[in-house]
Amino acid sequence: MGCNYVRLAHYPHNELMVREAEKMGLMVWSEIPVYWTTSWENPDTYKNAERQLHDMVYRDKNRCAVVIWSIANETPYGEARDNFLRNLSLYARSMDDTRLISMAMEVTEVQNYVNRIEDNMNEYVDIVSFNQYVGWYRATVEECKLMKWEIPYNKPVVISEFGGSALQGLHGDKTERFTEEYQEELYKENLKMLDQIEQLAGLSPWILMDFKSPRRQLPNIQDFYNRKGVISKWGIKKKAFYVMHDFYRYKEEQFK
Repeated sequence: MGCNYVRLAHYPHNELMVREAEKMGLMVWSEIPVYWTTSWENPDTYKNAERQLHDMVYRDKNRCAVVIWSIANETPYGEARDNFLRNLSLYARSMDDTRLISMAMEVTEVQNYVNRIEDNMNEYVDIVSFNQYVGWYRATVEECKLMKWEIPYNKPVVISEFGGSALQGLHGDKTERFTEEYQEELYKENLKMLDQIEQLAGLSPWILMDFKSPRRQLPNIQDFYNRKGVISKWGIKKKAFYVMHDFYRYKEEQFK
């Protein structure tokens, strides 16, 4: 696809994956499974998360591919959550002060097409990252043209997730959800929109390949698969794959 970076989420992957990324020259975002709602005030929960963070860093701190330790994904805002994640960030820094630290945040609020990212964890991360699904879980693909972004931090921005689903081989109008044409158009408009973010330093489309998911039950479309991959479970590239390929080529030429 032409990229030089991969987000391994939402848990540390097999060490063979990291070694393979090294061989391919890919930079790696490695993450522990602290996501959604968590028992933030439970000491045992924190110990569990810290232990997983320890094991991830200890195992891969000497692997040159890893450039980002990620401590969380899509966690709801709150004081207990901030304390939990702040401590994880400080612990990661104590184990390895050479890598960047990040987490996948969420859009704080949207008013009049202005998307704001404001998170107390900005002080404890080196990269401001967030997940967003304009054109899939909110708004329309057309509204990508109207979206603006406010990120009040002087730090690089990485879009940790964006995208939408398509069943490989299902074709139709670009306005018809779950078709390859819809996903293709969504990617085109999202990339135009995100490229307007001044601090944009990278992005990870969600996701490379379709994967099994018991929550995805739409008959004859999902069939217990998350169809957000730009490649099908059979390894067949969808139309959106080539949109990403062209975008990465454009970026490569831009920064030569």
